[in-house]
Order: sequence, then structure tokens, then C-alpha cells
Amino acid sequence: MTPQSELRLLPWSGPDGKPCYLSTDDSGGYMSRLADNIEAVQLGMAADLVEQVSAVLGDRDAGPEDLHRMLTELTGALRDVLRVATSRGHLLTAKE
Repeated sequence: MTPQSELRLLPWSGPDGKPCYLSTDDSGGYMSRLADNIEAVQLGMAADLVEQVSAVLGDRDAGPEDLHRMLTELTGALRDVLRVATSRGHLLTAKE
């Protein structure tokens, strides 16, 4: 079992939006690989969203609804990216 300081923050939330953590010594195990894959998808989606937002911002005909939708999507993507950064930062610290 992994010490408390080395728990991995997973890229999804549990009930009521509470964070989920993984305690394992096997970084190649099923749950670790699943978390890695989901993080990769989240980061890829965030990168795609940045391109979409740039296009909307460059469109002078974009209305308030378009901007609101983009901000809503950006907020979700930023939340995911921050979770990935936090998780990976903790993993780097734990390895030192």
C-alpha cells in the first residue's frame, strides 16, 4: 500500500464532486493506466477547445450565446487540466 503522501489524485470525481485517490505501488496497473488514458484524453480535448475558442473569438459575428458556451466549456477543461497538473505534480514530488 502506498503511503498517504503518495496517493494519486484521479482524473475524475466521486460522489458529490469529491476527489478520488488511488493507493497503489503498481504504476502500470489497470487503474493507473486508466487514469493515464483519461488524463491524456482530457488534455487533448483541452487543446482542441483552445483552437475552437480562438476561432470563436476571431469571429466578429459570434454572439453572446457562443461566448457563454465557450466559457462554460473552457471552465470545465481548465478544471480537468488543473486536476491533471496537481496529480502529476504530486507524483513527481513523491518520486524525489
